[in-house]
Amino acid sequence: MEQDAIVSHTSVIGCVGTLIVATRGVDGAGEVVLPVRGSKEAFLARSDEALPKGTKVLVVGVQGARTVIVEPWTQMVATEVL
Repeated sequence: MEQDAIVSHTSVIGCVGTLIVATRGVDGAGEVVLPVRGSKEAFLARSDEALPKGTKVLVVGVQGARTVIVEPWTQMVATEVL
């Protein structure tokens, strides 16, 4: 049962979430809320650069059971070519 409480390392890669605590780049982690198993869960979030609270981020890696590596998420909007 204890293994069920830990999210698979690969299950959150590619997820988009929102920072609820700012990251500080190399100076420290923040916190992100991610959609997991039909609900939302908080994870520690690390990034190369400091990112403010409220930033949409993409999970690009994992570091342990509850820490993710994130990058700013900029959603690309498809445009129709005429």
